[in-house]
Amino acid sequence: MTIRVVLPHHLRTLAKVGDEVQLQVEGEITLRSVIDALEARYPALRGTIRDHGTQKRRAFVRFFACEQDLSHEPPDTPLPVAVATGAEPFFVVGAMAGG
Repeated sequence: MTIRVVLPHHLRTLAKVGDEVQLQVEGEITLRSVIDALEARYPALRGTIRDHGTQKRRAFVRFFACEQDLSHEPPDTPLPVAVATGAEPFFVVGAMAGG
């Protein structure tokens, strides 16, 4: 399947890509499989979206698909059909903090 992924500006710069990337993902389309494919295709992103050792999402990175926040879902959560078919993108968003 071809999955569309939209990255935040700082990760686009690091990976040297445009606003949206297209990835080939084999098997079930889950949070884990999409991030695995993203890191395999763009090795510069390894460790920026999830921790090298624990594979947990970095605190200031969020995941969205079909207007749903999937950031706290388990890694093997299937993504919505619209994302799996390429009709809608999967968003990796840099969260903001401060006051």
